[in-house]
This record gives sequence, structure tokens and C-alpha cells, in this order.
Amino acid sequence: MGKIDWYILKKLLVTFFFCMLLFTVIAVAVDSSEKTDDFVSTGLGTLQIIRKYYFGFIPFIWGLLFPLFVFIAVIFFTSRMAARSEIIAILASGTSYNRMLRPYFIGGLFLAILLWFGNTYLIPRANLIKSNFQTTYIDRNDPLKNQRYGRCYNCFYLRIDTNTYIGLKTWDTASKSASTFFLERIKNDKVIYNVRANSIRWDTAINKWKLFNVTIRTVDSMSETVKYYADTIFNMSLKPDELRKDDYLKDKLTTPQLAAYIEREQARGTEGLSALKVEKYRRTATPATVLLLTIIGVVIASRKTRGGSGMHLALGIIIASLFIISDRFSTVFATKSNLSPMLAAWLPNIVFSIVAYWMYRKTPK
Repeated sequence: MGKIDWYILKKLLVTFFFCMLLFTVIAVAVDSSEKTDDFVSTGLGTLQIIRKYYFGFIPFIWGLLFPLFVFIAVIFFTSRMAARSEIIAILASGTSYNRMLRPYFIGGLFLAILLWFGNTYLIPRANLIKSNFQTTYIDRNDPLKNQRYGRCYNCFYLRIDTNTYIGLKTWDTASKSASTFFLERIKNDKVIYNVRANSIRWDTAINKWKLFNVTIRTVDSMSETVKYYADTIFNMSLKPDELRKDDYLKDKLTTPQLAAYIEREQARGTEGLSALKVEKYRRTATPATVLLLTIIGVVIASRKTRGGSGMHLALGIIIASLFIISDRFSTVFATKSNLSPMLAAWLPNIVFSIVAYWMYRKTPK
């Protein structure tokens, strides 16, 4: 690492953190103006809102716009270097173009690792703060919430293993009880075991479920056996904390927790896990995006043009917009069709790697 390397690396990091700070202020201002009525209705003070909401919202914005911050920072300071003929001077000194890219690569790799660590552990914890505030103070006033989940918000119909289905009505998270419970076990498209109970409660003393006014039917090829119980202890592979309708679940779980959750639900035969899988793979793909956009930014901005920084920024915004659009399309195809979640997360990087290589080959060196 020579003086020029440290000069470029310092420019990259300083410009990046300045862009991040600037966009954070803008994002907080816009978000606070949109949620003013919601904040007032909570009855919380300013410091409480900052602690309970913005301590989660700001890292969320950082994680969401991190690649864009890096891209804009690289284009901005590299374009200024090109306008002042610093790039020409570096190349004229005998430094090869590939050698000039080294500090950009090192800086991009450092920021990519920083984002990967944040996506894996830190940002999900911040999302927990943000989502708890959203659920407690904002979503509770949403008149469409019951419509999203049907007529009964606290009703559940779940698949707990490959051939067993359960249902609960009016689940209460405080008392860990429900007013109605049923279980059905299927074999060869036929019900072979059926349980009905007027109520169910989680017994914290023994960490098992307790059913009340129970009817159990066991069906075989020849007959049906029916048993009645006033109450009984019932074992099943379900815990009370799994009974939740959480719109923010995939954002709140750290990557190890998310991987474990997907594995458990796959073992149960749960369907509709594509969005969770895309999220898991994207947490690795997005840091790779940072490194990719760093190289694209250098290639765009290192050429001295008549339009100057404005032309470079305009071209950069167009490329960033195309990248975001392709990312959204791949996510939709993964969640709504049969596109592989891993491919959906990495497809924009694959396509724009080809674009980056083509632009690199065409750049005067």
C-alpha cells in the first residue's frame, strides 16, 4: 500500500460515511414527517420514540441503502479525481489501471465484510426494535389487519409435521391458551387420527400442552375407536412461541436463527418458505453487490468526460435503478413462481458482473 493507495482508500471511506450520514438525515426527516400522527397517538416523548423506533430504523436504512451509498461515494470522488486529471497523472506515472483499482478493491472488500456482519447479526437486532414499535403502536390501529389474515386474527391452522395438521381458535399469548383445538393426522389421503378439544393451555409447570373436554378418534381399516377425557396431557412438536403471525419475522431473525427456522419448517413440510430463503441468500449476495458496484463505479467515473461529475452521477443512477429493478423482479419470480431462491438472490449480481466486465474491457487504460 503506497501513498496513492492510502489517498484513494481514505477518499472512499470518508465520502462513503459522509453520504451515509447525509442520506440518513434525509431518510429520518421524511419518515418522521410521514409518521407524525402515529407518533403523536403513541403518547411517547421524543427521546422514547428515538430509543424505541429510530435506534432500529436507522440501521435498517443503512442496511437497505448500503450498496447505493458505496456506489455514489465511489462515483463522486473518482469523478472529481478525473476532473482534476488525477487519474491521468496516476496512469502517466507508470501505474497500470489494474494496479490503480487495488485500493478500490480493498475498500470495497472492507465495506462488503462490514455489511455482511451487519446483515448477519446487527441489523436483525435493530429490526427487532423497529418491528416491535411498529407492531405495538402502529399496526394495532390498522383496520385492514384482520382482512389480511381472515376474520380471526388469533386463529391458526398449521402443519406441524409431514402428515399432521392442527388448528387453534382465539389464541391468547398472555395465558398461552385457546378456546378451540383440533388435530388431524393423514395417511394415504385419509384421516387416521383426530383430536377435538374445547380448550387448550400450555402447562408451564411441565412444559406440555393440556387439553380439556377432549374427544380422540383413532381410525383403522376395520373400525373407529373413540375416547373421551375431561382433561389430558398432550404431546406435540409445537411450542407457544411458534404461534404468531409476524409480518417482520424474516427481518428480525439473525442469519443462524433464520437458517434454523427454515430447516425446522422444511422438516415439518411447511410450504411458502421462498421469501425466507431469498432473504437468507440475499444477506450474502448484497455484500457481494457492494464489491461489484465499487468496480462499476470506478469504471464509470475514471474517464474524464465533458459532462463531468453530473454525467457520471446520472449514468450511475441509471445503472443503480436497473439493478434495483432486476433485484425486485427476481424476488417476485422466486416467491410467486418456481425460480430458485438462491438464483433469485444472486441473479442481479451475475448479470451485472457481465456488465461490469464489459465496461472494464471498454474503458481506456
